[in-house]
Amino acid sequence: MDLSKLTNEKKLHLCKWYFRVGFAFLPFLWTVNAIWFIREAFIVPPYEEQKQIKKYVIFSAIGAIIWMIILVTWVIIFQTQRAAWGEFADNISYIFPLGIP
Repeated sequence: MDLSKLTNEKKLHLCKWYFRVGFAFLPFLWTVNAIWFIREAFIVPPYEEQKQIKKYVIFSAIGAIIWMIILVTWVIIFQTQRAAWGEFADNISYIFPLGIP
């Protein structure tokens, strides 16, 4: 997406929208928001809406990092403890291992 074609007000609106939608358990949108708007927030010459965009970019990046830490932690715990959890792990698994018949 080419942000240079948007007005500053529309950039702020889009940045704010991606940030808010990220709260619907969509941390990918926070990542996209941080990547798309990092240039607008920190590199381009200052303009009125930039301060708010900067705030949303920082919070989006923090939110995405926190979600990534949570996800990686869950994957590590589940992968290392799955066998010990027995039937509970089978019930929350999406793919069941076949084992030896």
